[in-house]
Amino acid sequence: MDGNRRWAAARGLPSIAGHVQGVEAIRPIVRAAPDHGIEVLSLYVFSQENWRRPEDEVNGLFGLVDAAVQQHTDELIAEGVRVRVIGRLHEAPSDVQRSIRNAEERTRGGGRMALNIAFNYSGRSELIDAMRSLMAADVPPAEVDEAMVTDRLYTAGQPDVDLVIRTGGEQRMSNFLLWQGAYAELVFSPALWPDFKEADLVTALDEFTRRQRRFGS
Repeated sequence: MDGNRRWAAARGLPSIAGHVQGVEAIRPIVRAAPDHGIEVLSLYVFSQENWRRPEDEVNGLFGLVDAAVQQHTDELIAEGVRVRVIGRLHEAPSDVQRSIRNAEERTRGGGRMALNIAFNYSGRSELIDAMRSLMAADVPPAEVDEAMVTDRLYTAGQPDVDLVIRTGGEQRMSNFLLWQGAYAELVFSPALWPDFKEADLVTALDEFTRRQRRFGS
């Protein structure tokens, strides 16, 4: 979800104003996604690289995430959306950890859509954590296969990614779901994330349906 800061800068506003609008943009997409057949939606909320940003911006992001999770958990339950955090949540502030874990627990029964919140996430760190898990289990190197790695990812039990939508006009993966997205289709939207609407989601899905997926064959 790229473009929050550019959205704010274009309006002469501080970066946090863009993040506020970015959080607001999440809600209609989450509500619309199941209506378009999406069973798993993953949102890149905070990357490990984001720690390099100014401290006041990082703290503001944490506050926004904390408030949004607390405010919208009841709505997620009503919508049948199950929350799952992917990333090293244990490194986040304790209040944010509590809010997200609470949302995970309270939405556990949601069967309409799974919502992955990629928080303090890094695709490379995810693979490192999977490798560490294999080593801790004393799995012989010769026995390691793709299924074993997949079962130790943050997204264990979920299907591979079909489509990655990158907003803000950037054309790169930025360390997002590197293993799961190995054969994903990529769609790059020029819309800055605060301006990304259901119509933009539909445009991306339409593009996806026109692709011929060969999976290397």
